[in-house]
Amino acid sequence: MPIAITRQISPRFNECEITHIERTPIDLDLASAQHEDYVRALKSLGCGCDVVELPAEPDLPDSVFVEDAAFILPEVGVITRPGADSRKPESESIARTLSPFIKLVYLQEPATLDGGDVLVLGKSIFVGLSTRSNQESIDQLNELLAEYGYFTIGVQMHDCLHLKTAVSRLDDSTLLINKNWLDSHHFENYRLIEIDPEEPFAANCLPLGDLIIYPTSFPKTSTRLEEAGYRLVKVDVSELAKAEGAVTCCSLILQ
Repeated sequence: MPIAITRQISPRFNECEITHIERTPIDLDLASAQHEDYVRALKSLGCGCDVVELPAEPDLPDSVFVEDAAFILPEVGVITRPGADSRKPESESIARTLSPFIKLVYLQEPATLDGGDVLVLGKSIFVGLSTRSNQESIDQLNELLAEYGYFTIGVQMHDCLHLKTAVSRLDDSTLLINKNWLDSHHFENYRLIEIDPEEPFAANCLPLGDLIIYPTSFPKTSTRLEEAGYRLVKVDVSELAKAEGAVTCCSLILQ
């Protein structure tokens, strides 16, 4: 059974870091309710995760987005150094939570990396060169993970916070992508399903087993996915999206 690590929303969530969208007030009660629905989706019969729910971090506004503090490979977990200084303290509790489950390796200064910039496809690790993740992180990952057969590649991107805002994995051979926000030539050997052009933020999805957790906010892209044969578990994460969050951001999955 997969294990999903999640964290409850900080009472200071309205103070979250914002980079590419206009700041708008977040309804904390609604955000918490949406997060609870998301956790229920992870636990649902089709997704079947055993969820480890961490308590809120009162002084870390963005800490609900646990994906940015680490990323998980079958052999090892990588503890990142988030690009925003306000987020660097998030890594300590995530490392403590993951350590009983998997061997850990750590990025070191001057590397910066948000897990949302990491897309793992087989033995290839793609890292978005964003405002949060730098070339030094790619260099360190190539050193840390060489013994496991991984190779890390930088991807140029723009107009969005993270790589997985612009492209995410549907299955081993298929990606959901917004080609307008990244250099897509890296992914030309994959089957690509493009988002509906009226829904630019629609490229983030979370595959679990035979299901895809997907936001309710993108009905046109949802239709494209369903017509391609994917079964969606739809969740409303509209308040989390006000903090530039999406469905991959709120969990760390150990298979």
